[in-house]
Amino acid sequence: MLNLDQPPWPAVLTAGPVKLRPIRRRDARAWGALRSRNQAWLEPWDTTSPLGASESAVSSFAGYAGLQLRLARQGRSLPWLIEFEGELAGQLTGNGIERGALQQVSFGYWVSQHLAGRGIAPTALALAFDHAIGVLGLHRAEVPIRPTNANSLRVVEKLGFRCEGVRPAYLHVAGGWADHLIFALHAEDVPGGLLAHWQAAGG
Repeated sequence: MLNLDQPPWPAVLTAGPVKLRPIRRRDARAWGALRSRNQAWLEPWDTTSPLGASESAVSSFAGYAGLQLRLARQGRSLPWLIEFEGELAGQLTGNGIERGALQQVSFGYWVSQHLAGRGIAPTALALAFDHAIGVLGLHRAEVPIRPTNANSLRVVEKLGFRCEGVRPAYLHVAGGWADHLIFALHAEDVPGGLLAHWQAAGG
C-alpha cells in the first residue's frame, strides 16, 4: 500500500540508531575520510569505469554528489548516506529506477568495517526497500552481489532476498568485468514491509 504522506525525495528514514539521509556536497570531507579508512575493505567490490578514471564523467565527490542529487530529483536514483548513532557509517544507493512495465530499483550498499556485524546494512536495506515499494510504488528491488562477497551475501540472506541466478560480466568492478549474483524481492513477498519482517526475525 502506498504511503502518500511521505515525499518520494528528499527522504530521511530511521529505525532505531540507523538513519538513511540524502547525500550532500558538504559531506565530502567526512565521506572521503571514511572511504580512505576503508579502502582495503571496499576496494575488491568497488565499481569502476571501463574508460579509466581520467575519462570518467564524475571525478570528484562534488561532481558525484551533484549527479546523484540531479538523478534523485528526476526520480531515477535514491542516494543515501547511512548513519549509525549519529556517526557516518556508509552508503546505500538505489540505482537505475525503472518505471513502465518493470517498476524496479537496484540497490548497492557498503558499511564501514569498524561497524560491520551490527545489523546496520540489513536495517538500511529494509528501510530503503520499504520506501521504494511503499512510497515510490515500485514492484521489485534487486541487489547484484559478487559471488565472493560473503558480507553482502549475508545481508540479503538475512532479509530473505531470492537468488535469481548469475549475470555474467555484469558490472565493471576493481578494474575488470565481473559476474554477479542477482537477489530480488517483490512487493507481494513482504506485504507487511521488509523492516517489520526483519525486526520480527530478531534483526
